Amino acid sequence: MRVLLVDDHNLVRTGMRLLLETMPNISVVGEASDGAGALRLIEEHRPDAVIMDLTMPGMSGSEAVRRASARFPETRVLVVSMHADEAYVRDALAAGATGYLLKGADKAELEHALHQIARGQTYLSPAISAAVVAALVKANDSNLAGSPLDVLTDRQREVLRLVAEGYSTKQVAARLGLSVKTVEAHRGAIMNRLGIRDLAGLVRFAVRVGLVNAGSEGFP
Repeated sequence: MRVLLVDDHNLVRTGMRLLLETMPNISVVGEASDGAGALRLIEEHRPDAVIMDLTMPGMSGSEAVRRASARFPETRVLVVSMHADEAYVRDALAAGATGYLLKGADKAELEHALHQIARGQTYLSPAISAAVVAALVKANDSNLAGSPLDVLTDRQREVLRLVAEGYSTKQVAARLGLSVKTVEAHRGAIMNRLGIRDLAGLVRFAVRVGLVNAGSEGFP
């Protein structure tokens, strides 16, 4: 199996490569530090699988997964992330990922996940599977009859409100006690879940659902 590594941390990629090189019949064909680089290397090497982080600068991991799945459907994408929140898992799967592994997993689970997706099956870390299933059942029971905001987590609503009010990413991060990268990941997830591609669209949505007033600073 030919694998591409995508993570913005050099040490994470190095550690992952060392692990993969001890596994039989698995070789690392390249490394990328962001989504745009990942897409270029996928096109160049056509790997069997991509191990993809979600929280990266520039293009979000979810967006990179979506584009990779659309352009290179023969390449399987295994998301390896620190986020266990079911919203991140659902976003990744909706974007086209065929597996979701937590960064706390051990070597055996990583190897098992890769072989699972190589067979065309979906793999979810046991630690998150139950939460995802419960959330999907809850969503089905509600029959999507609630507010458009129901597709967002409480944290995502907070981020959306502040973004729509005109706060910069750094300001949102400071107000919520989060890192800039985490805010960027939340914003990318919000856009994916709402099907919105730009800031103006986010602001209009926030006004339409009553999250902010039309007179807010960020209103175009």
